[in-house]
Amino acid sequence: MKGIVFTEFLEMVESLYGLETVDSILENCDLPSGGAYTSVGTYDFNEMVSLIGQLGKEKNISQVDLLYSFGHHLFVGLVEAHPEVVSGYRTPIGLLNCIEDHIHVHVRKLYPDAELPRFKILSKTENSLELIYISSRGLYALAHGLIVKTFEHFGKLAKVDYKLLNENGTEVKFAIVQNG
Repeated sequence: MKGIVFTEFLEMVESLYGLETVDSILENCDLPSGGAYTSVGTYDFNEMVSLIGQLGKEKNISQVDLLYSFGHHLFVGLVEAHPEVVSGYRTPIGLLNCIEDHIHVHVRKLYPDAELPRFKILSKTENSLELIYISSRGLYALAHGLIVKTFEHFGKLAKVDYKLLNENGTEVKFAIVQNG
């Protein structure tokens, strides 16, 4: 998993819960990296699983809720780091519709070894989008948070429903309808 995901996660933890919580989760997880992350490094996905699990345990928050919140935070961090990726889009539906064909192509140029989820578009209108999230990591709640924050970025609101297509959340159908 790319280091920018780890650095953004720890920034979110610090902003919401303080530096003491960051120190606590790093100390209470068995991390092969020692918890020293750089945004350009690559780290074991299981380290993120450990960090999220430990934070959830310490703050009594579900993994789904943490990942959803992290999706909001991560969107902002990614836009700040790579504004060129979203600057060409005028609508959130337009941006989400181009995840596979443009955004992930751009990400792979920056991070050739990145393991990205796939998004299969089922249907699209001016104000709606149905897609299937596919990832062996099952981070659909993170994707949900990113989707909602995409709409907020454009000053829009949307109703985002999802249905797990399997019990481990590696395939999830999202139905998105923009309000207004």
